[in-house]
Amino acid sequence: MAFLPPSQQPPPPRPVHPSPPRFGPAGPPAPAHPTVLGLTGRQWMVAALAVGCCYLVTTGIAVTGAWTTFNRAPTNAELQVAANKEVARRWQAWPASRVFPDKVSYRPGGNHSEYASRTGIVPDTGCAQAVDEELAATLAKYGCRAVLRATYVDQLQGVVVTVGVVAFPDPWKADRAYKELPPSQGPDEGSGPVRPALRAAAFPGTASARFTDEARQDRTIDRGGPYVVLTASGQSDGRPAAAIEKERPGLPFTVAPQIGHAIARSLATKALPDCEDPEWQC
Repeated sequence: MAFLPPSQQPPPPRPVHPSPPRFGPAGPPAPAHPTVLGLTGRQWMVAALAVGCCYLVTTGIAVTGAWTTFNRAPTNAELQVAANKEVARRWQAWPASRVFPDKVSYRPGGNHSEYASRTGIVPDTGCAQAVDEELAATLAKYGCRAVLRATYVDQLQGVVVTVGVVAFPDPWKADRAYKELPPSQGPDEGSGPVRPALRAAAFPGTASARFTDEARQDRTIDRGGPYVVLTASGQSDGRPAAAIEKERPGLPFTVAPQIGHAIARSLATKALPDCEDPEWQC
């Protein structure tokens, strides 16, 4: 066996290290991310952001819609409803002096005008207490809410007129009651006091102090909106109607239907709604 010089000897063999195991052609799989209901944390974060954006958009639309609703002008139908409600509340909302003005204009005949003066307002508003019992059932049948009464005298203070405003829930019920209540009746249609009718209201110390139910010689009826307006008239000297033997035309009592009509028209006339006024319900 020949010995070769060191320069010609082959290099020592390199140590052989075992190679790591291989799993398939691409090597070992990357460690898996934890999931909840099949979604990773990043996916849940994206989903949460999307839901939050949807909530913001929905809230913005709702706020915009609400602002638009509260700041838009009311429709004609809404104005009509508000006007009807305001008219139906006038018997409560208006002061008594506005329902029954201190003076009411009327025409006794010809072209000149005179003024009837209010002598007092009845504080009681009960339906049954304001009319004869024959009328009370009809008022209750259609939901009478109240009967407001006041008394007037004509300019010469010879005729006394008690006016009664009957408040009903709506115009339909007022119209039904109006058609069932007795019609107007004057002094030339029979002897004795008119009955059934609105009860007389006298006020001591005034020209109406002697006016009683027995002195009622004339009655009228009118309607405006949800209100029926009744009147009962007689002479200021308080003479009973039964004491008048001679039939007379109704001229002395022409003031009564005019006062009743003026009050009915005032209560029923619709005003332009003002939705910023607390008196209105728009």
